[in-house]
Amino acid sequence: MKERIEQLIMDKEYSQFKKEIVYLEEADIAEILEELEDEHLIQFFRLLPKSVAADTFSFLDIDTQHLLIESLTTTEIASIINDMYADDAADLMEEIPANVVQKILENTTPETRRDINFLLNYKEDSAGSVMTVEFMDIKDFFTVEEAIQKIKSDAIDKETVDFCYVVDKHRHLVGMISLKQLLLADNQMKIEDIMSVYPMAVSTSTDQEEVAKLFQKYDFTTMPVVDSENRLVGIITIDDIIDVMQAETTEDIEKMAAIVPTEKPYLKLRLWDIYKSRMPWLLFLMISATFTGGIIARYEGALSNYTVLTMFIPMIMGTGGNAGGQSSVTIIRALSLREIEFKDALKVFFKEFSIGIVCGLTLAICNFLKLLWFDKIGMTFAFIVCASLFLTVLLAKIIGAILPILANKVHLDPAVMANPIITTIVDALSLIVYFQIASTILGI
Repeated sequence: MKERIEQLIMDKEYSQFKKEIVYLEEADIAEILEELEDEHLIQFFRLLPKSVAADTFSFLDIDTQHLLIESLTTTEIASIINDMYADDAADLMEEIPANVVQKILENTTPETRRDINFLLNYKEDSAGSVMTVEFMDIKDFFTVEEAIQKIKSDAIDKETVDFCYVVDKHRHLVGMISLKQLLLADNQMKIEDIMSVYPMAVSTSTDQEEVAKLFQKYDFTTMPVVDSENRLVGIITIDDIIDVMQAETTEDIEKMAAIVPTEKPYLKLRLWDIYKSRMPWLLFLMISATFTGGIIARYEGALSNYTVLTMFIPMIMGTGGNAGGQSSVTIIRALSLREIEFKDALKVFFKEFSIGIVCGLTLAICNFLKLLWFDKIGMTFAFIVCASLFLTVLLAKIIGAILPILANKVHLDPAVMANPIITTIVDALSLIVYFQIASTILGI
């Protein structure tokens, strides 16, 4: 399709281009745009019908949007902004230079400026920052006929009309009603008599991650947003929440891998950006890992007399790190899904303690047989290694489960307590356990 579009533009077959483009979804058009050469991209975008251009623009990645903003006239960009939904336009304004924003807003309609400035006033990552102000609301004293008439006249500018939110004369949220309910109701019935009262709503200051969890729990497609006086100020739609979920999941994955979260796609990141996102944690983990070196140095005498102990250090440390990582990832995910809370810490402790005993015994027995039959190191050394392995796995399971819960309790992101941190802690503990058991049994 990309080659076909480029050929039509090069051949100046503009009428055929317009015929073919109308059958595509805006998201697909944006995908084609991002694959074109810059010259063809700009030309392609200028050929799009005005009604399609704004929706297509909102699907483009930020770099392509910047390119178009630099290439199109201020009037052309302002026209696109006027046709975009206010929440998408506000997101764009946050990503472009302030002087460009000022020029664009000077050419937009007063209503567009008002809506964008209204949304930009809310704290980043709050419900207010992701809501849209293009929603359908009706008065509680309307009849069904009056409500349907209002929907017919206003729906063209609204992001969704599946649900209408009911307000009183002071714009307080008092109920909601679906389009299906309206169509099936008698025309002369009052909205207040058939609406669902006390709909669930969120405050403008509610964290977007909390909103996402509500959408997931109750299978919502829209959510009303109210101010401190319960006045309806906007709605959040499922498409914006999907973006929030994707961003939050990506952030958690990056934190679990000891990477400072970034907002750009990987291929758009510069070398310096990647360096800055990875280096702080690498430096911290390198310094913290020196503690394990200190522990080994403390038991240097034992190692020099019994060099056979050295060969099992990597196995014990690695197994402990893996065991702790399994527990931490499981608990972090459970915390994210609200499956467990701090009050469940004792239950989690006993469950992981039990799992640690079973897994530790299994690994210790298997390793004990291997050491005797294949490595032939002797009963005493085999016991030291396997006892250390058992205790390491047990401790790793408990630490990997409890640390994320404690982090969550003190309002830290549990994802920080993932593999790199857990592994560093477990490495140090496994060495202490190993050398203490060896020292006690061997008398060194």
